[in-house]
Amino acid sequence: MQETIVQLTYLAASVLFILGLRSLTKPDDARRGMQLAALGMLLAIIGTMLHQEILTYTWIVTGLIIGTVVGYPLGKFVPMTAMPQRIAFSHMFGALAATLVGVGEFYHMYQGEHPTNPSVADTRFKMAAIGFEVMFGALTVSGSFMAFGKLQEFITGRPITFKGQNLLNGLLFVAASGCFGWLMYEPSNVVAFYSMVTIAFVIGFMLVLPIGGADMPVVVSLLNAYAGLAASATGFAIGNNVLIIAGALDGASGFILSMIMSKAMNRSFANVLFGAFGSGGGVASKKTADGMVAKSIKAEDAAVLLGYAGKVIVVPGYGMAVAQAQHQVRELAELIEKKGGEVKYAIHPVAGRMPGHMNVLLAEANVPYDRMYDMEEINDQFAECDVAIVIGANDVVNPAAKTDPGSPIYGMPILRVSEAKSVIVLKRSMNTGFAGIENELFFDEKTSMLFGDAKASLSKLVSEVKQL
Repeated sequence: MQETIVQLTYLAASVLFILGLRSLTKPDDARRGMQLAALGMLLAIIGTMLHQEILTYTWIVTGLIIGTVVGYPLGKFVPMTAMPQRIAFSHMFGALAATLVGVGEFYHMYQGEHPTNPSVADTRFKMAAIGFEVMFGALTVSGSFMAFGKLQEFITGRPITFKGQNLLNGLLFVAASGCFGWLMYEPSNVVAFYSMVTIAFVIGFMLVLPIGGADMPVVVSLLNAYAGLAASATGFAIGNNVLIIAGALDGASGFILSMIMSKAMNRSFANVLFGAFGSGGGVASKKTADGMVAKSIKAEDAAVLLGYAGKVIVVPGYGMAVAQAQHQVRELAELIEKKGGEVKYAIHPVAGRMPGHMNVLLAEANVPYDRMYDMEEINDQFAECDVAIVIGANDVVNPAAKTDPGSPIYGMPILRVSEAKSVIVLKRSMNTGFAGIENELFFDEKTSMLFGDAKASLSKLVSEVKQL
């Protein structure tokens, strides 16, 4: 009877996970989707605690308390600008949990005080699950730490490459696969098991090392997929159905999202993982800022353009996130609309440092969901736009992606801001983006640069528009 209750609880949790994931496909249903998923996780925890193999709740309660003490501040007080690195950090702990479960299972079978020492025939399937679990888990731990470091900028966000890097990575993968095969032949081999775990940790570091910050949205999504696969393998290793289902959902959705974002950048998985975005390759671009002049504009003049514009398109980027200027963006848009203008928001799939970064920030500022448009939906509207205002975006609006075959971003789909009748760009300086190249848009004759902190500049614009 108790086992039936546990399995029914797991089934209900799995259904809630699926419904929650389904709700995340629409911005206005996303909050409800997260609530459904959270309820599913609660049921999964309750089902696990009812399991007859659990004899004491001491360690579970201890972990629950520690997790709450650490997790609540991370969720409540970490600013939205730091959300990408917080997510990478969360992936690291999720993968670490899966890895430790795999190590614990192996230790229990062959190294504990009372090892079970099952027969080879009985353990090959389980060892396959444990092997996948610890390999994907270990490389996700170290890979997520590298992603966290690059996003937090205590590790350089630029690609780090060296001669023979891909060959070394290939040899490490072959070595890990060899240890895995060795375990299939001799499941009790301690050297093979811990060598595989160690090599997998090194692979995680090496995989993210050559990836630049511009590719971080894809990397974060891919690491999420790896963590899901590790969790699913954990379910097979310990016979837990809800882990199998939840991990498979996480892994599949992460891979699909990674492919969507790679397509948005017109790049393959292999190019993202091994291409060292922004570090060169192909025909080197010769275009520089020499001889080109950017035209600056005062907030007063920019306010006049915006206040009397019939159609305005806002293009948010990472600079908006850094300045935490999303609330000022919404306030400016409301003023323009009160004066009879129409305001829309153009969202590039890889703007920011995580999937959906701009959508999350704008939703936090209560920007209506129906004003946010994907790149494909809004690109044709730039030609009819009176003013396009770019806030901290760089590579995703760079015309070089269309005009310069030597550019590292050539072929990447961009927001066609250059087609607008007038363009205002808010930036601190003329520094390049993560691709490390000059942006032709900034030197266009119809582009005006409003220099300064985005939040301060937008506050000034709001003040000036009110006076019109």
